Amino acid sequence: MNLQNGLVLIASYFFYGWWSWPFLLLLFGSTVLDYFLVFLVASENANTAKWSLRIGVFINLGILGVYKYYNFFIEQFQVAFDSLGVHTSLPILKIALPIGISFYTFHGLSYVFDVYKKQQKPVTNFIEYAVFVGFFPLLVAGPIERANHLLPQIQKARKFNYKQSVQGLRLILWGMFKKVVIADSLATIVNSIYANYANHDAYTLIIGAVAFSFQIYGDFSGYSDIAIGTAKLFGFELLSNFKFPYFSRDIAEFWRRWHISLSSWFRDYLYIPLGGSKLGKLISIRNTFIIFLVSGFWHGASWNFIAWGFIHALGFLPLLLLNRNRKFVTNVVAENSWYPSIKEAFQMISTFLFVTLAWIFFRAENISKALGYIKKIATSTIQNPSQFIGLPGGHSDPLALQSVIYYVIPMIAFDWLFRRNERELFTSVKSSVLRWIVYVVIGLFVLFFFGTKSSFIYFQF
Repeated sequence: MNLQNGLVLIASYFFYGWWSWPFLLLLFGSTVLDYFLVFLVASENANTAKWSLRIGVFINLGILGVYKYYNFFIEQFQVAFDSLGVHTSLPILKIALPIGISFYTFHGLSYVFDVYKKQQKPVTNFIEYAVFVGFFPLLVAGPIERANHLLPQIQKARKFNYKQSVQGLRLILWGMFKKVVIADSLATIVNSIYANYANHDAYTLIIGAVAFSFQIYGDFSGYSDIAIGTAKLFGFELLSNFKFPYFSRDIAEFWRRWHISLSSWFRDYLYIPLGGSKLGKLISIRNTFIIFLVSGFWHGASWNFIAWGFIHALGFLPLLLLNRNRKFVTNVVAENSWYPSIKEAFQMISTFLFVTLAWIFFRAENISKALGYIKKIATSTIQNPSQFIGLPGGHSDPLALQSVIYYVIPMIAFDWLFRRNERELFTSVKSSVLRWIVYVVIGLFVLFFFGTKSSFIYFQF
C-alpha cells in the first residue's frame, strides 16, 4: 500500500511539475501546511481548535486570493479612487495563475473543516494525505473530492479489478470524444461568433450561445469522465461531477447535476453553516444569493462571473419561495419511458434556454460585452440563415449551423441513452460485437479530430 501510494504521489507531482516546477512547490507547501495544522484543529481545547481553523482558512484563502483575486481587487480600488478624483498607482502582480489552485485549495479546506467537525480524524501518514490533495486525475480540474470518500480508498491496498478498469476505459473514451470531437469543434464556431458578435444578426448569436452551452458541457464533463475513468484504472472511485444536467427540469435540478462536487462543497461548507434553510425564508434567500455569487466569483475574478452567479440565484429564487427547489431530487426525466412527456420536454427546454442565456455572461470577456451580445440579439433582425456566420476576413460558412447540429445531436442521443446511470456507459448495448464496433467508431473519430486543440476550459479556474 505504501509503495502504491508513493508511486501515485510521484506520478502526480511529475504530472503537475511538468507544467511548472515552481508552482509544484506551492502545491507542496499548501499540502504541508494543512497536514500539520489539522493536528491543532483536532485539539480537544475548543479555543485552540477554533483559532487553528481560522488560521488555516485565512492562509488557504489568502494564497488563493493573492494568485487569483489580488489584481481584480486592486483594479476595482483604482477605479473607485479615480471616480473620487484620487489617482493611485497600486502595484499589479505579473504572475500566472497556478493551474488547479482553486481545486486543490478546496480539497485541503474540506479536510480541515471535516477534522474540525469531528467527521474526519487527522491523517498521520503524510504520503496518504499528499495523494489525497495531489492525485493527478483530479488535481487540475476536479472533481473536488472529500476526505471521508477518497482517503479510505488511499489507506487500503488496491488490486487490479477488470470490471472497474473496463468502466474506466469506457469513460476515458467517451470523455475524449466529448472533448476532442464535440467541444473543440464547437469552439471554432463559438470563438468566431463571440469575437465578432457586433457584426452578426440575432440568428447567428443565438446559434453561438447554444453552441457554447454544449461546448462547455462537452469540455468540462469530458474532462471529468477522463479523470474518473483514469482513477478507476488505479483502483479509485471518484465522486460524480455531472449527471446529464441539460435534462434538468428546473434550475435546482440543474445544479444537482452540473459540477456536482463544487455545488455540494458550497452547500456543506458555506450554505449550511450560514443557517441553510432552517432559519426562515429571508435567511434562506440571503444564503442562496451568497453561495451563487461566491460560486460565480470562484470561477473567475471578473464581474461577468459574478453576474452569471447572480442570474442563477434569480432563477433559483422562485423555486425557493414556492418550496419547489427539492422537487426533482432522486428521479430522472422520463424515468420509466423512452420519451419525455410534453410537460417534461417544456421544462427541459425552458431550463436549457435560461442556462444558455446565463452562459453568455460566463463566455464573454467582460460584462459589457455580455450585455452587448444580448442587446444585439434583442435588437437585430434575422438575416438569411444560410449566411448567418461571418468568419474572420469577411467570409461566410453556410455549413456552420449544420456543423453545430452534427456535433450536438450525437452527444444528446448518447446522454439520453445513459441518463439513468452516468457510470454504466454502453452497457445497454448487449451485443459484444456491436459494442466493439461502437468503441472503434468513437476511437476513430477521436483520432481523426485529434490535433492542436484548445486546453480544457476549467484549467483556468
